[in-house]
Amino acid sequence: MAYSGLEINGKIYLVTGGTSGIGLAIANGFAEAGARVIVGSTNAEKVAAARELLGEGHDGVQLNVADEASVKAAFDHVRERFGRIDAVVNAAGVIKRQPSLEMPVSEFKRIVDVNLVGNFAVAQAAGRMMKEQKPNERGERGSIVNIASLNSFISLTEVLAYASSKSGVMGLTRGLANEWAQYGIRVNGIAPGVFPTDLNRPLIEGTERGAWLKAHTPLGRFGRAEELVGAAIYLISPAASYTTGETIIVDGGFLARGV
Repeated sequence: MAYSGLEINGKIYLVTGGTSGIGLAIANGFAEAGARVIVGSTNAEKVAAARELLGEGHDGVQLNVADEASVKAAFDHVRERFGRIDAVVNAAGVIKRQPSLEMPVSEFKRIVDVNLVGNFAVAQAAGRMMKEQKPNERGERGSIVNIASLNSFISLTEVLAYASSKSGVMGLTRGLANEWAQYGIRVNGIAPGVFPTDLNRPLIEGTERGAWLKAHTPLGRFGRAEELVGAAIYLISPAASYTTGETIIVDGGFLARGV
């Protein structure tokens, strides 16, 4: 009999930040694997475009992770439309490169509000919904995957707010995994290496910084967003039923290279 541990067919997944970059690649990968996907984004036009790309049976919601009312409305929609949620991928995020001595406190807070506080708001809404669901044969009620960063482990210059928020995401992942295991909810993370997206492309493509990052990566290239899909599928699948509180690094060997 074929191994079925990575089977996600028919499951219901929400991907925040799911209309572009890493989030869209993961959403598309889930859909291709047979899952039913809801993408969330602040941009209504991008939500509509992603919904059309994913096709029939999938959905999209306008979702601002930094707005608690917006998060609640999104989960109310998922509950009404699908009746349950099997996993959430927190891929919404913002970044800005700026010397820390010049960064206004308001800008620091804006980035942390999206990347960390927003991550918690979505995870909390998902956890509340999952806790009320009937568990499967393994006692699981749902799974959450947070997108961390290389900046969760090391310091890259002039992105202090982003790095601080992504370090917090790892702490959030461990804390929620520890606290919510009792409810049958697993919480894990993925830390991508350097993956060009609309969010960071101006910082790394054709720049001295980008050349250094590529040279420091043993595989000698930037990642492609679809190369994160496998890790995401693993973490939400039955194959990962004993994996929680972990952050999988997908970085082409970047952290392994050291000095």
